Formats: sequence, structure tokens, C-alpha cells
Amino acid sequence: MTVATPAPPEDAPPRRVWRTTWPMLIGIIFTLGLLFASLFTGVYDITGGEDGWDMFFITRVPRTVALALAGAAMAMCGLVMQLLTQNKFVEPTTTGTTEWAGLGLITTMVLIPGASLTTRMIGAIIFSFVGTGIFFLFLRQVRLKSSLIVPIVGMMLGAVVGSVSTFVALKTDMLQQLSIWFTGSFTGIVRGRYELLYIVLVVLVLIFIVADRFTVAGLGKDIATNVGLNYGRVQLLGIGMVAVVTGIVTVVVGNLPFLGLIVPNIISMFRGDNLRSNLPWVVMLGMWILILADIFARTVIAPFEVPVSLVLGILGAVVFVFLLLRGRRHAH
Repeated sequence: MTVATPAPPEDAPPRRVWRTTWPMLIGIIFTLGLLFASLFTGVYDITGGEDGWDMFFITRVPRTVALALAGAAMAMCGLVMQLLTQNKFVEPTTTGTTEWAGLGLITTMVLIPGASLTTRMIGAIIFSFVGTGIFFLFLRQVRLKSSLIVPIVGMMLGAVVGSVSTFVALKTDMLQQLSIWFTGSFTGIVRGRYELLYIVLVVLVLIFIVADRFTVAGLGKDIATNVGLNYGRVQLLGIGMVAVVTGIVTVVVGNLPFLGLIVPNIISMFRGDNLRSNLPWVVMLGMWILILADIFARTVIAPFEVPVSLVLGILGAVVFVFLLLRGRRHAH
């Protein structure tokens, strides 16, 4: 006697597709809502002011676009660096990349007085690339690669580079400009001063194209080489992408601390470490955190503003401590 096995319900595949689709739709709707809130948050009355709509397109739209692009880009940089170093505490501000970008910025301004925004960007990118490469070379010489040693090495290198930048700025009477650049604020973002950020869109597309290679590289050099991946080339590509994004964001916006640390860790807690499947979520969460931090910075002491880097610094420090305690708990 044979027993007929029941056929799977015909709506099983659509249900699976819907389970993966509806969270993404909700995420997109939430992102659009935050973008809308950012556009209409501020001291100036856009709807009632005499030049309200002119101000809307001169300041509010550029600021909101800059928030979205910078948040997505820095979050992705953090994820790429964490995969390449196999360390959850690594991102541009814990590897000295941001400090190298600042040194490139100040050096360009000293060597080329009156340099354009594009020229400053090129200088920051070159120094970011060199500095991040030095960090990776130094990392190869470190035998003990615990979760804390790697970011400590990066912060030490960053502190040295930051001191050099401060010394150069002090000698050339540019200390105030350096402090403004490293404040990390969107106050000065207006039409004509943020367009360079569109370059990071190209980097985000490239990251999505080579996402699988970065994911394999995150398994380690030996495994990546065994499956036929050119580990050195992928690492160099990742360093180049991080340098481009960090250089552009540093020149246009300033320092955005811990954003690349917060976002990838939150996403990996829920979704693992597959870069391709995590990419949309990392992009959206990077936007959410930066936009919410900026809205808070604009409203907490209105009509004045708190630098968004201050808000990110406090939030990042809390998340950093949480990850440390969580890592110790899992270790035991």
C-alpha cells in the first residue's frame, strides 16, 4: 500500500518571496519618510518665507542628498574594511584613514593656496589611499590580531597623523580651518558645494558588482586563495574604494566618526556577513542613522545646531562599549 505524499501548497514560493520583500518595502518607505522629514526640518520657514522655496532648493535639498550619500557611503566603507580585516571594530575612523584624508587636505591647501574643492578632494583621496595601505602593511606585521589590537593600532597611527596635521596647520595659520573640516557638520552644505558626493554613487555600484569577492576575502587569505581569488588585488580594490569615499566625505562634510562601525555590526547581528544580501540594508541603515542624528542636531538647541559628529561620537561610543561587552560574554 502506497501512501501519497501531499503536494506542497502552490502559494509557498510567493509567500517566501513576500517574506523577503515586505521588510525591504517597509525599509524603503521609512527611508523616504526620513528624507521628507529632513527636507522640512530647520529654522527657516520654507512654506511661509518670502524666498522659502528658493532656500529649499539651495540648502534643504543639497543637505538631504548629502546626508543620504554620506551615510550610505561611510556605512559601506565600514563593512568593506571589516570584511578585509576580519575585525568588527574596524572602520575609517579607527584605522586612521580619516586622519590621513585630513593630512592630504591640509597639505594640498598649503602647497596650492586657493585650491578648488576638486583639487582638495584629489589630495585627500591620495593620502587616504596611502594611509590605509600603510595600515594594512602594518597589520601584516602584527602577530596578535585580536579584536582590540587591530583598532588600537589604527587609532595610534591616526593619532600620530592627526598630530602632524595639527602641527602643519599651526605653522601655516590654518588651525581654525582644520578644526572646521573635522567638525563633521552639514551646516555649510549648499547648492554648488556638495555635488562631488555623487561620485560615491559610482563606488557603491562597484561595491555591489564585486560584493561576492569581498565576501570571500572576508573568509581569510588562505581560503580566498584556495578558491581562486586574487586576494591582494581584491584588498587593493577595497582600499582604493575606501580611500575615494573617505577623501570625498572628509572634504565635503568632515569627520563622521563611528558610522562605519555602528551600521555593519547592527546588520550582521541580524543578517550575517554576506555583503551582497546586506548591501541594501547597510545603505538604508547608514542613511537612517545619519539623517536622524542630523535632525536631532538641528532641533536640540534650535535655532543653533550641534555638530552631527558630536551626536555620532556619543552614539558610536555607546555601541562600541556594547560590542566589547557582547564579545566578552560570547568569549566566556
